[in-house]
Amino acid sequence: MTDLSWIDVGPVADIPRQGARTLQTRTDRIAIFRTLDDQVFALLDRCPHKQGPLAQGIVHGHFVTCPLHNMVFSLETGAAQGPDDGCAGKVECRVIDGIVHIGLTDLQAGLRHAG
Repeated sequence: MTDLSWIDVGPVADIPRQGARTLQTRTDRIAIFRTLDDQVFALLDRCPHKQGPLAQGIVHGHFVTCPLHNMVFSLETGAAQGPDDGCAGKVECRVIDGIVHIGLTDLQAGLRHAG
């Protein structure tokens, strides 16, 4: 498994319920979602089908619907639901004392190990 750098991205309260905020890393745009039950999840902010911005989609339960063509993805796994195939990239996410942290690879974070 790849080592991750955990990045503080701010308070859970800054993400609207049933909404999302985005974060641009060195290599990817990440959508950070908050559900009605205050769970927080992160996915790459692009639908694998038409590259739609998932952060602009509709959050319902633990799912998000792509705004371009209604493809539904699990916020927990990134997997497409129903008859659709594909997966939106899942990004590791955790909440500690009300602060959201996402786990980035060194490439995403723009970090390099010496040696």
